[in-house]
Amino acid sequence: MKIFVVNPGSTSTKIALCEDEKCLWADTQRYDAAVIERFGSVMEQEGFRFDAIMKALESKNVSPGDFAAVVGRGGLMKPARGGTYIVNQLMLDDLRNGTHASNLGAPLAVRFARAAGNIPAFIVDPVVVDELADEARLSGLPEMPRVSIFHALNQKAVARRAAAELKKPLTECGFVVAHMGGGVSVGAHERGRVIDVNNALDGDGPMSPERSGSLPSGGLISLCFSGRCTLEEVEKKINGRGGLVAHLGTNDLREVEKRIEAGDSHAALVFEALCLQCAKEIGRCAAVLKGRVDAIVLTGGLAYSDRLCAFLTSRTEFIAPVLRYPGEDEMRALAEGALRVLRGEEPSLEYGAEGIRAGEKIK
Repeated sequence: MKIFVVNPGSTSTKIALCEDEKCLWADTQRYDAAVIERFGSVMEQEGFRFDAIMKALESKNVSPGDFAAVVGRGGLMKPARGGTYIVNQLMLDDLRNGTHASNLGAPLAVRFARAAGNIPAFIVDPVVVDELADEARLSGLPEMPRVSIFHALNQKAVARRAAAELKKPLTECGFVVAHMGGGVSVGAHERGRVIDVNNALDGDGPMSPERSGSLPSGGLISLCFSGRCTLEEVEKKINGRGGLVAHLGTNDLREVEKRIEAGDSHAALVFEALCLQCAKEIGRCAAVLKGRVDAIVLTGGLAYSDRLCAFLTSRTEFIAPVLRYPGEDEMRALAEGALRVLRGEEPSLEYGAEGIRAGEKIK
């Protein structure tokens, strides 16, 4: 079965054609920033991106009629449990007011599905996957509950890979999965559900190359009311100019490691601080799972670093064996999610009909 995959980014769209588990080809449509800026909103780019991708398909002599299904990247919609969703009108309506490029994934998937003759259009494990245990939702202030936003697509995909490697059903496994990229999310996976995870987008958990992670509350309050920063500047310090960027002026871990090898003791200190925070978050999730951890899984772009993975392994292998799946193969994960439904290995989910709307309890 041929599955077409669409993954929109801010100035690009990744596309791929997969046949069962095999990727036949992949391509990246890149757009000039000046062209993108002509549109009043992200969602207004839908027609432009659709036309550009259709031209790419024509250049490869590929017709949408060849597809068995289309799958798009899930966007910032209302909280949803993990799984593969049929794109429905309610989902499209909830995505329309979004400002993130991933919100285009579902609308583009539908357009290509219609061009193919009304084949299924899916999304898989969007960043808003919410399977938190009830007690994990509470912070110390009732008006400020904890929110589940994390690298759900990759975390869920590598948890399945780890279960297969261990030759155990996913529903019998306990994993701590640490996705480490521009942001860091560490999830406690219990029998296939992510029952606790830090909000990797909004200043929670370990610092990362671009994000501050959790900050001392008193210091943050003082900064906010100091008059030295606007709201937008504080938000940028938390997400975009925090972490390695704030300390070392770069978000490239490879550059940091070069500085360490050249004898830069400050770079070494910041690197170890980032690693220590990740290790502590892994330990916290192990406690959430009551120590019933089959494996600790390291993934994301930073997991290519031997230095970082060696540090984390030395601090956490007493909990469970450490597995390493570097990178973030989103296209493969999206295709596999659609394939599981097409093969009848798991049911598709309907957005809005599964107890998944905001404020409703996840079963």
